Amino acid sequence: MDIIVRLDVMMALRKMKGRELSAQIGISEQNLSLLKSGKVKGIRFETLARICAALDCQPGDILEAVPSSKPKD
Repeated sequence: MDIIVRLDVMMALRKMKGRELSAQIGISEQNLSLLKSGKVKGIRFETLARICAALDCQPGDILEAVPSSKPKD
């Protein structure tokens, strides 16, 4: 399974800029950008909870599991 990050979609739906969200949840804009692009290996539950609180959403609104496109070894 691959995990797709849909944070940018939720931010757009809530009309929230990255600068505003990063200030509310206490992470840098650079780290938020990495998270939005899916270039991170993990996320702390505490950070995920803050994001969900700021965007008034559930973790499933931000993260989606999809079948892996890579062949298994």
